[in-house]
Amino acid sequence: MDNTHFSFVMGSTKLGTFGLVWSPDEDIPKVNRIILSRPDISAGQVIVKQQYIGIISSSCAEMDEVVGQIAEAIDGKDIKFDLDIARLDLCPPFQQRVLSAEHQVPRGQITTYQRIAQHLEKPSAARAVGNALANNPFPIIIPCHRAIRSDLTLGGYQGGLEMKHILLEQEDIELDSKMHVINPEFYY
Repeated sequence: MDNTHFSFVMGSTKLGTFGLVWSPDEDIPKVNRIILSRPDISAGQVIVKQQYIGIISSSCAEMDEVVGQIAEAIDGKDIKFDLDIARLDLCPPFQQRVLSAEHQVPRGQITTYQRIAQHLEKPSAARAVGNALANNPFPIIIPCHRAIRSDLTLGGYQGGLEMKHILLEQEDIELDSKMHVINPEFYY
């Protein structure tokens, strides 16, 4: 992959580091991808060593602001992101629809992959919705941690299940000892 037109900036939170890959889009910087650290690998290792060889570390005022907002959101602050900062056009059309639907789920509420599929009038596409969210290039901006399985278990998350659990609890969503959501307030 040619990374000469991408830059990255790192951010840090109480849940670990994250990387923001960005590029100018018609002279307006936009987010291409957010990479969360996982328990087994840091975001910096993913960016620099695995996926974006040759990428340079740099930032600008707009991306510094986004990094700060992402850090605040991960640390529990209620931040609603504008989708205009994300390069959704890099995603396939179905994934764009899924990500846009997930972006609408407000803080303190959850949805399921099946509910999003029904909302999109694709009732048999729950698995495809799950795959689209599993490959969400904009976690936190698009709060895919608010999507769970129909059996009320967490499903997966780029930053790991412990991070998903903490993010949900910060939004006053209760989970039992087996990581099932208790008394869910559903959106969609």
